[in-house]
Amino acid sequence: MAATTLLKFAWLEVTGVCNETCTHCYADSSPQGTHGTMKVNDWVNVLDQLADMEALDVQFIGGEPTLYPHLPELIEHAHGRGLGIEVFSNLTHVRKPLWDTFKGCGVKLATSYYSDSAQEHDRVTRLKGSHKKTRANIVKALELGIPLRGGVVTVQEGQHAQEAARDLTALGVETVGGDRTRAFGRASLGSAPTIKDLCGHCAHEKCAIGPTGDVWPCVLGRFLTLGNVKETPLAELWGGPQMTAVAADIAAVHGSGAHACTPPQFLPMCGPCGPCVPSVGHCDPKEADGT
Repeated sequence: MAATTLLKFAWLEVTGVCNETCTHCYADSSPQGTHGTMKVNDWVNVLDQLADMEALDVQFIGGEPTLYPHLPELIEHAHGRGLGIEVFSNLTHVRKPLWDTFKGCGVKLATSYYSDSAQEHDRVTRLKGSHKKTRANIVKALELGIPLRGGVVTVQEGQHAQEAARDLTALGVETVGGDRTRAFGRASLGSAPTIKDLCGHCAHEKCAIGPTGDVWPCVLGRFLTLGNVKETPLAELWGGPQMTAVAADIAAVHGSGAHACTPPQFLPMCGPCGPCVPSVGHCDPKEADGT
């Protein structure tokens, strides 16, 4: 069966390892995570398949993608194949050679920022000193002329979310998005994930590929598997019977439109609205249609 939309974008979750242990992590990443079973050649093959399918952009995610030893190699290969590249990083672990790769390959960056207070930010990440490192590397990225987006997720009662957004703006970050905590991964507190908490735009022009090669309709919808790229070419999975079944399940819950914006810090194209500011928290696109 032919896909109804072209595949334009893919999240590539190259590792489940992260030096932070955020309470709300949708991927349940931590220092105890692994790089999965995808080898570097598998990821190179995925990039080639995406380029052959005329995809436009990829976003390297984790875990913390800067902890994946082959990230520079994958960035350079993606750049060579003409793909636009963004890296979603907590920006606590960027060594000089990686900065050079970012600059040389026209990489864009995105990061999460939880508070203007170092103590509060570190309480969310569970990594002492993370705020200082992240903030310093935000400044460095902007000084190097590397485009950077910031996302503020409201995690705790009384959190300085608006202050965090203002701090990012004051530093020179032009795009700042915000969202509520989503009930996936650690944030689910053990409850089963549901389609209801997705935005409804999953598998629409985008997919996510995990460290074991599993293909998901979006980075949050990892409980809905479309297949595995180590077993089946991506072009066959995109628009294939499993994707059709998953899309039908999503449509049965959300209808033809999106009901709750996907966090804009993951990808601005996910929802039909512009990024919501932290004071809004999250919005319903159906309500936004009339404004």
